[in-house]
Amino acid sequence: MMKKTRPSRSWVVEILERFQRQMPEPKIELEYVNKFTLIIAVLLSAQSTDVSVNKATKALFRVAYEPEHYAKMDLAKLKESIKTIGLHNNKAKNIIALAKKLISDKQTDIPNNFQYLQSLPGIGRKSANVILCTLFGEKRIAVDTHVFRVSNRIGLVHARNVLEVEKQLLENIPKTFLPQAHLWLVLHGRYICKARKPECKNCIINDLCNFKLGIK
Repeated sequence: MMKKTRPSRSWVVEILERFQRQMPEPKIELEYVNKFTLIIAVLLSAQSTDVSVNKATKALFRVAYEPEHYAKMDLAKLKESIKTIGLHNNKAKNIIALAKKLISDKQTDIPNNFQYLQSLPGIGRKSANVILCTLFGEKRIAVDTHVFRVSNRIGLVHARNVLEVEKQLLENIPKTFLPQAHLWLVLHGRYICKARKPECKNCIINDLCNFKLGIK
């Protein structure tokens, strides 16, 4: 059974303030040219790296950046454009279906609506949260593999599933640190608190981290 002790507010705030000093204005590393292309980039990033997505979309977004462009696009052509990305066949189908749904629903702008975003093909809970954090500054947490690992490892949460991690993070993180806390955890996990070989010596919170201190 996971330990349920809630971390102290002062400890959480100290961690977040250090991240804030290190990364005062964290930015998503996915590249996009408008709201719609952010959705496409987020969809493509599932089980793929941001680097691989950016390589594929660099040329694609020059010529296709509105729903109408994708609704009319040949499926084989789109698959070819994103073939270096994992699960590209299914993702291409979802992109075209997503574009057609936005047009059918007469959504001329991307709505700030969690339920609607989740109704789009290829967009799940995590992706919807990323979109809302990035485009609208919503005070949310999108739990990807980095957020899941880092938050459990350092002791911000004690949870075995994604929904519980999200719930505990929203309970434990003061709202003044949202939505930036999402990106702090992502970037910390991507570059410092790595899955196999965490770089504890380069970590700005190693004196507070449960993993480093041997606390379970």
